Amino acid sequence: MSQSPITPNNRLLAGLSQEDLSLLLPHMQRMGIEQRTVLYDIGTPFEHVYFMEQGVASIINIMENGASIEVGMIGLEGMVSVSAMLGDKTSKHHVVIQLPGVALKINAARCKEAFEQSPGIRSKILHFASAFLNMNAQTSACNWLHSVEQRFARWLLMSADRFRSNKLPLTQDYIATMLGVRRPGVSETASELQRSGLIGYKHGLIEIIDREGLEQAACECYAIDRNQFEELMS
Repeated sequence: MSQSPITPNNRLLAGLSQEDLSLLLPHMQRMGIEQRTVLYDIGTPFEHVYFMEQGVASIINIMENGASIEVGMIGLEGMVSVSAMLGDKTSKHHVVIQLPGVALKINAARCKEAFEQSPGIRSKILHFASAFLNMNAQTSACNWLHSVEQRFARWLLMSADRFRSNKLPLTQDYIATMLGVRRPGVSETASELQRSGLIGYKHGLIEIIDREGLEQAACECYAIDRNQFEELMS
């Protein structure tokens, strides 16, 4: 096993006491994770959980006809997958790395042992789980009630917050999959946002140019998510 990281960059872990960290860090391995890496597929046993330090993981629902949509995303504010701490043995979702980065990987059984042993670890993880469920519920409502342009703007802002950069290595095809819409709808929306000077786009890279304007183009769901995210990051 590789040497334990001295200071975790994951915000959930950074909020723990040294005593609590000593239950986790000796069993963790820091690893790079490339874009499109699948962490779990539906039905995959939870052998490991991941605490993101950089990058973004997407939680995706896939229907029987192959249609898919993102129902949640996780960056350095949390862990993938918290449901393993709550008793689930296998993944109910497809989880893929949306934006590349680094994570701290730990055996799921070992992490659950620390979760059950330490009130401090349990409190932090349950707080994240509650916030994550709230974000998922907001995303579900957003997917039903708001326009593609509003959802597109919100999704870019949420991704940028977690990636800690306004330059996002993403294709329109991938964004269409995340939003659960057809590619032409994403292409038309991206072109409109680019003409408005809110984003810049070339194949494989989207840059947020006017963040304030993009926030105005997004629905109210982004402000709710941002407040939740900032609370988890504080």
